[in-house]
Amino acid sequence: MLTKDLIGLVASATGLSKKKTEELLSTSNAIMRENLMAGKAIQLQGLGVLEVKTRSARTIVHPRTGERTVVPSKNQLVFRPVANLKDELKKI
Repeated sequence: MLTKDLIGLVASATGLSKKKTEELLSTSNAIMRENLMAGKAIQLQGLGVLEVKTRSARTIVHPRTGERTVVPSKNQLVFRPVANLKDELKKI
């Protein structure tokens, strides 16, 4: 689904104009982004949790040459769905 599709669906469901809905979604995205950058998890009711986790440094081995390389640690965005959503996804 594209952003413009989401804006249209939310606008028709709420009765707001598409312009107001776009502003609302844009503001929501900015707030969520700020909180994720600050290291805070975001719980989306009925969907799951968005959070930033640090993936630790690790050593990998090139399969052809056998050369070992260290991959540095990095931050990764992780989504954990709620249990009932996991169950529903298994059924489709």
